[in-house]
Amino acid sequence: MKYEKKKWGKFLFVVIFAVFVGMVAVPRVPGLPQNAQNWLDKFKINLGLDLQGGLHLEYKLDLSKIDEEQKKDAIEAVQSVIERRVNALGVAESVVQVANRGDDRFLIVELPGIKDIQRAKDIIKETPFLEFKEERTEEEIKEVLEEKNKPFAPMNEKTKIKAQEILDKIIKGEESFEQAWKQAKPEKASDDFGKLALAKKGTYLPSIEKILFDDSFKENVIYPKLVETDSSWNIVKKIKVEGEGEDKKVSAEYIPFVKFQLPVDINDRYKPTELTGKYLKGAMVSFGGNGVSNPGVSLQFNKEGAKIFADLTKKNLNKTIAIYIDNEMVTSPVVRAEITDGKAEISGDYKIDEAKKLAKRLNEGALPVPIELVSQESVGASLGIEALEKSVKAGAIGLLIIVIYMIAYYRILGLVAGGAITLYAATIVAMFKMSGTIGMPITLTLAGFAGLILSIGMAVDANVLIFERIREEIRRGRGLRLALNEGFKRAWTAISDGNISTIITALILMTMGTGFVKGFAVILIIGVLLSIFTSVVLVRIILEFSIGKWIENNPWLICNCRSKK
Repeated sequence: MKYEKKKWGKFLFVVIFAVFVGMVAVPRVPGLPQNAQNWLDKFKINLGLDLQGGLHLEYKLDLSKIDEEQKKDAIEAVQSVIERRVNALGVAESVVQVANRGDDRFLIVELPGIKDIQRAKDIIKETPFLEFKEERTEEEIKEVLEEKNKPFAPMNEKTKIKAQEILDKIIKGEESFEQAWKQAKPEKASDDFGKLALAKKGTYLPSIEKILFDDSFKENVIYPKLVETDSSWNIVKKIKVEGEGEDKKVSAEYIPFVKFQLPVDINDRYKPTELTGKYLKGAMVSFGGNGVSNPGVSLQFNKEGAKIFADLTKKNLNKTIAIYIDNEMVTSPVVRAEITDGKAEISGDYKIDEAKKLAKRLNEGALPVPIELVSQESVGASLGIEALEKSVKAGAIGLLIIVIYMIAYYRILGLVAGGAITLYAATIVAMFKMSGTIGMPITLTLAGFAGLILSIGMAVDANVLIFERIREEIRRGRGLRLALNEGFKRAWTAISDGNISTIITALILMTMGTGFVKGFAVILIIGVLLSIFTSVVLVRIILEFSIGKWIENNPWLICNCRSKK
């Protein structure tokens, strides 16, 4: 009984798995509710440059002015810069990699699906922008926020009008303060919502505090005007007053009408200065006054930059100066003293690797490696679609021929294997579609498709080894179930050896190869691992479930042999 339950549980898992991957793999599921179909439509296959068209660029790196020991860092720096610029284009599944040809170094950039070719080339060639920004005043931040929140002005005006209407009703006695408070209170808010406890001056927001400590505003009275803060308009009721002079305390209740607005972003707090990367000579890891255990990064400006930096540090004592690369904040150190010699130390709780990374990023903005476009190839989308259609058609025909052969030669075993191989193909498609949603997008290229077809062949090869072994055990007179166990057990050694050697070869290709070769290797590894799962695990579960008396009584369904019952 326990064996039967376990067998049914495994088979139920296969059925659920098959239904799920089938729904994800097919373009549309007939009869499925629209909401569910919309969810499935979010999964899409990421096609490579050769399948969806796009732009292939090759840039030659000019390393003639870079010292030999700095060349590796310089190449990594320019690659990092180009990757950030390509990401800014919004291109999915782009490729940015370095290629060696003799003594020359080239940067390969592939942009699938790109439309504006000239803009892409302009952005890639542009020099990285390093800049230093100083803190804005509160008034300046307020102005920036007002500009950002202009689109919300009509909605906020309606909110203010609604608040004023409710205040007018309360003052006229048409509605009580308590009723309005209950209506405004969020469902999950506590009973302390809108209540200000007894407190001295300096506790509340200035605009609210100003009226609460006004002696003309009496206890248990509602303030006749809306009280505005940065985030809301408020109907305020003074509750209680205790003490006098500096010991005076006030409590109140209020009904907030919240403004629609964007929060203050860290970038809103800083404004540009004259100091940019063109004045920076270089950056390097240093240990200065922090000690060996706390490395920092030292900056060296040229003569003109030193003067600008001196004025900047003098004006911003005990404030932060933010350092940006391509509009992305890298760090924001505090200015402890005026610096007049053009040297600065970025200190903080850095580890040595973090300090090296920061110095490298700063040098990216100050010392970019010159690049020259030497090759450009535009791949048409129509060519990609045609190649994809032919590849899919060839794969489908090959899969069908394999299934027909397996059924004709291995009979019931072949039928099960054919179903497993079909499930394998659906699983691969589902995996490609879902990979982007888990943060590890897999890009399908023609070379990758070749790796996929090869892995299907290896899945069939594994089943052939297993089935031949099962037949051999049956011919020796073993019962069908025992032959099944022995077949999988004894064939596993050959299957594992063949697949492991393939994976090792693919890993070498992935490590040493570039472009399409690497794509072929990655897809082959994924396909081989998945083929092991389908041909060994899923096929066994299905066979163990489906083998019954009728098969044991009809051994011809497996081979021209007899088995012991």
